[in-house]
Amino acid sequence: MTLTPEQFNKLALKEDLKDFYTKVEMDKKFDQVLISNDKLMKKLDNIEHAFVSNLAAHDRFEKRLVRIEKHLNLGILFDY
Repeated sequence: MTLTPEQFNKLALKEDLKDFYTKVEMDKKFDQVLISNDKLMKKLDNIEHAFVSNLAAHDRFEKRLVRIEKHLNLGILFDY
């Protein structure tokens, strides 16, 4: 199979490939991306945990307030 002059000129030379990342360099960059992703996921997990904890605390407070309202015969002060 012979190459046309246009095809020959499109071939990558060793000099052209010097500017490309090596596999090791790409692995390092990808590791940095994964580490960053892990940090973000940890922060998101902490936020979700705090949200669930706050929701549970609010539910406890709501039950306590309802019990106090009944005990004091106040009726329902806030109806959500």
